[in-house]
Amino acid sequence: MGSRKKQMAEAIKAEKKQVAFAKLNNSPTSPRKMRLVADLVRGEKAEKALQILRFSPKEASRRLEKLVMSAIANWQAKNEDADVEEANLFIKEIRVDGGSMLKRLRPAPQGRAHRIRKRSNHVTVVIDSLNKTQS
Repeated sequence: MGSRKKQMAEAIKAEKKQVAFAKLNNSPTSPRKMRLVADLVRGEKAEKALQILRFSPKEASRRLEKLVMSAIANWQAKNEDADVEEANLFIKEIRVDGGSMLKRLRPAPQGRAHRIRKRSNHVTVVIDSLNKTQS
């Protein structure tokens, strides 16, 4: 490997060390309901996001709170020497994508049937540190 390529690879590796993520797959909530909660915390600092989620009355906020805690724990595992309070963690990205759908039939009048779609979603949370000068 050339020296320039090696330097670039090390720079990318150092940049990725600041970023941690967590995923929640097949959460049994519709993506639309989960996006309402995700929009509340997008771009917020991690501590403030946890407070917002803790006091939100929506069911999706409980799952999202656990996911943010998991992302913070993943960041701590990557950066064992760093302190969470000093790192100024914030939610860099939060994505809610549609998951698999359970399709059910409900009886309707005159011998017909209506399809019920029980939706699920996939959530990805990316947490980043504001302190970029750490090595």
